[in-house]
Amino acid sequence: MDKRIPKFLMEEDVIHLKISCQTLRERALLEFLYSTGCRIGEVEKLNIEDLNWENCSAIVNGKGSKQREVYFGCKVWLKKYLANREDSCKALFVTDTNPVKRLAIPTLRWALKRLADRGAVEANVYPHRFRHTYACQLLDNGAPLDFIQGMLGHEKASTTQIYAQLRGERRRELYRRFF
Repeated sequence: MDKRIPKFLMEEDVIHLKISCQTLRERALLEFLYSTGCRIGEVEKLNIEDLNWENCSAIVNGKGSKQREVYFGCKVWLKKYLANREDSCKALFVTDTNPVKRLAIPTLRWALKRLADRGAVEANVYPHRFRHTYACQLLDNGAPLDFIQGMLGHEKASTTQIYAQLRGERRRELYRRFF
């Protein structure tokens, strides 16, 4: 059975989402998802101590309890968000209300949905779509599939191979959008 081609966000949509952020937590979450390609479950489990500030990397626990290193390009936003927090919770992303606790997956999803509504983004925005966008951008910028496979934590190359089909799909989407 053929796998469906994953849906990704257009650069324009990402810009609208960034502009729509009203809190440091929203911006840090958005930037982290966008720059790491993490699954939402990996982000939920992440602790501050898992971040390596010098390398701008984090160790995440993926599917099957497999660990991998991801890199983030949002050090500034994470630092601002953490400096603004007044709690001692070890979780990277926490609630705004007392008692402060780790943000649950449904709350993370809801935060992104609210952000998309505020930004009038027509695309359906959900956490895994950032993962697809991450993979597409790596591919569009010339990254080899085996590198993308490692960055996404895919065990099988065939799982990553689906992104190779996106080049044609991405061209069609851009054509439809701009012509």
